[in-house]
Amino acid sequence: MELKPALEKLFSLHQFGIKLGLESTLKLLEQIGNPHLGLKCFHVAGSNGKGSTSSFIASILMEHGYKVGLYTSPHFVRFNERIKVNGEEIPDEVIVEFVSKLDEYIDKERPTFFELTTALAFKYFEAQKVDYAVIETGLGGRLDATNVIDPVASIITSISLEHTAHLGDTLAKVAFEKAGIIKKGKPVFIGKLPDEAEKVITQKAVETGSDIYRANDFAFQGKDCLTVQSNLAQFNIYETPLRGIHQLNNAALAVKAITEAIPKASFVLIAKGIAKVIQNSKIEGRYEIYNENPRVIFDSAHNPEGVESFLNEFKKEYADSSERVLIFGAMRDKNILTMLTSLTPFFHKIFFTSIEDERAAKYSEIAELTKGTEIKLEPLSEPALFIERFKAKHENACLVLLGSMYLLGEIKSKILEKRLDIKTGGV
Repeated sequence: MELKPALEKLFSLHQFGIKLGLESTLKLLEQIGNPHLGLKCFHVAGSNGKGSTSSFIASILMEHGYKVGLYTSPHFVRFNERIKVNGEEIPDEVIVEFVSKLDEYIDKERPTFFELTTALAFKYFEAQKVDYAVIETGLGGRLDATNVIDPVASIITSISLEHTAHLGDTLAKVAFEKAGIIKKGKPVFIGKLPDEAEKVITQKAVETGSDIYRANDFAFQGKDCLTVQSNLAQFNIYETPLRGIHQLNNAALAVKAITEAIPKASFVLIAKGIAKVIQNSKIEGRYEIYNENPRVIFDSAHNPEGVESFLNEFKKEYADSSERVLIFGAMRDKNILTMLTSLTPFFHKIFFTSIEDERAAKYSEIAELTKGTEIKLEPLSEPALFIERFKAKHENACLVLLGSMYLLGEIKSKILEKRLDIKTGGV
């Protein structure tokens, strides 16, 4: 089997959709020797910030000399981005070998795409003999395919209403699902959460006998830095390569988790890990400056909380541009109207684009949704071409590509491969 048919086999499993529950994952892992049982993991969940926090943790561990596996989702351009060891993507041949060996099992048992990808990550980390693996959940926590591990620490970054069809329609219900990653006697670290959500997670920590560390108790915003109180010492975070106040909070969670789980952690190496997070983890799409002049920004904000974080940073610079354009796209299960309502005052023109995904919102749906509001947007079928033309012709202007990571990834892929005139999807 070559790489292309192996990946086609993997992606074909999307047809089985989201399958919450651990039985299928455990069966698959038993088939390949239960590689997860020997891994020392940091398990990260959250509505926003879990990818960034995972990357900070991995980078800090790498600077301490550990061999670190990092499993995140989704990918931007290449599937291999999801699974890395010390910042290097899983090789093509490992993917091919894994899928080839399980070819008959896949046809018979029909695991989901995420279940198979999670198993691949665990198997690769085992083979690479990583010292630590940083595992980001896919959806929720309690019934997520990653929730078969017994981590050294669990981290819950934020709680907001998302995937309500699967996780519930209240903050308490979503928090209950996220809290499912908390394991007996293992510490849990939580970001600054709504009271309703924090109450649920605290109760879970009590039930499992887990020490709980709340950002409200260990992270304090000063005039020019965020101070993390840890092991009777203080660590100040002045800035990170990932822009925004919310990224200081994500870094603080990483610092606290590592200093409590690894008592001999060095503050000097922690600082290096934060400073080198992009270099070490290759993280993308977090207020990413794709082009300086004219300004082109990629941001994977995909829910109201993420948009608020984006705007907190964008407000510092938006007035510098005489023309501001937004290209937006999202999955239809997101609170699109709230996001667009927040974004509209900051842009002169808004385009809506989509991707070929049954979950992606289409322009006709958004036009109906915004009818009668002050939100004005136009369809855009060739965003990659638009971005390249914008770069060539506009000075003192700013273009923001914002929304689903799937959208950003597809457009970045077309730009990198110079397939600029290929439509992203139906609009």
